[in-house]
Order: sequence, then structure tokens, then C-alpha cells
Amino acid sequence: MKGVILAGGLGTRLYPLTKITNKHLLPIYSKPMIFYPIETLINAGIKDIMIVTGGSYAGDFLRLMGNGKEFGLKHINYTYQEGEGGIADALSLAEYFADGEPICVVLGDNIIEKNISKAVRDFENQKEGAKILLKEVPDPERFGVAEIEDGKLIGIVEKPSQPKSNLAVIGIYMYDGHVFNIVKTLKPSDRGELEITDVNNAYVQKGIMTWEMLQGWWTDAGTFESLLRANILVSQTGANNI
Repeated sequence: MKGVILAGGLGTRLYPLTKITNKHLLPIYSKPMIFYPIETLINAGIKDIMIVTGGSYAGDFLRLMGNGKEFGLKHINYTYQEGEGGIADALSLAEYFADGEPICVVLGDNIIEKNISKAVRDFENQKEGAKILLKEVPDPERFGVAEIEDGKLIGIVEKPSQPKSNLAVIGIYMYDGHVFNIVKTLKPSDRGELEITDVNNAYVQKGIMTWEMLQGWWTDAGTFESLLRANILVSQTGANNI
């Protein structure tokens, strides 16, 4: 399985911090934010990794990480997203890199306490379809929310005003090689973006989407509040523990 880290966008919710750098290069305690999703993939045994970045500071990723030697990697792949076309648009840029193989996609501002090794192994045994990870949160209206009946995932609603559950779809997704065909069928949302929730719901409708609950804490770091929370959590408990 290959790994794709989505680290593009303009990070406007974190202005003025992001006026001079990419959001994913901001510090989370003792390391740049982008280090954590890289470690998430490596801890799960995924070492063939592509980073999708964008904006005016994409070159800073190369200066920071080079070919990945610091992480024990022989090589890191990079590609560039123009503008803000959404998560699914950013994912589409990894089609050539994936080359038909299954992929694990991690949003660059997602930080977890433990690891996703079990979920990755389970998905490899799944053979087809997709897998998402869920986490109970106090503010599900901020996220894509999973609707589950009798243990079966029946749909995902993006940022619902009245969530039917408190199960947030965190920014770690696993897809088979057909995901890029699905992305090509998407229409832009009201935000003018290609939504990853639409990709996930396409798999749900086909009956080949599975889910697991994430163990340990999880946070994104895309707002001032969540950026602070990420720093506090990592400083107190660490992250990506094997």
C-alpha cells in the first residue's frame, strides 16, 4: 500500500500565521505539523509516500524534508495542487503515483496519539473498496458525520447542522485503485470544491465501505483552537506511539 499526504490549501482560517508559510509547516510542540502524518504512515508500515502541497511555499517542504532520509526513507514524492479545488481534487493528483495500487490518504493537519496499523492490515485483507476511521467528538457539526444502523455505515453527512451521531470521519482514508475513477465523476459542491465525503459516499452506496473506531486521541489542527489543542495533547502524551 502507498501513502498520500494532502498538505495543500491556503490555510486561511489560520491567518495571519499562514501569510508567510504553509499551514502544515507550523509547529506542533517540537516538530513541524507535516512530520506527524508522515510518522503515522511509516508506523503503519507504509514507506512509499507522496506529499501533495500547494500555495506559495511548496518549496519549503523540499527544503525541510528533502528525500526523507530523516524518517528512514529512501525517497519522498511531491506534487503540486494549483488553487483550492478541495480534498478530492488534491487526491486526484496522486493517480499516477498510485499506479492502481491501494492507498492510505492522510490529511496533513491530522494528528493521532496511537497508530493505524490494524486498520491498514484489515484493509489489505479487504481486497476491494474503502475504509474510514471514526472518532467520537463533542462537536460533530464541524466534520463529516457517519450514520450507522445495526453496525452498518449507511451514509456520511458533511458538517450537518443537526448531526445524527457524534462519530466524526477523521482525515485518514483507505481506497482501492478505483478511487480515481470516482473522483472523475464528481461535481463541485456549493463551495466550488470536489468533496472527499462524496467519494466516501460513493463507496458506501456500492456496499464496499468499511469502518473502524480509532484508538487514542485524535485532532485536526486547522483552526486556532484545534492548533492549540494539538500542541497541548502532543506535549502531554506524545503522538504516533507504536
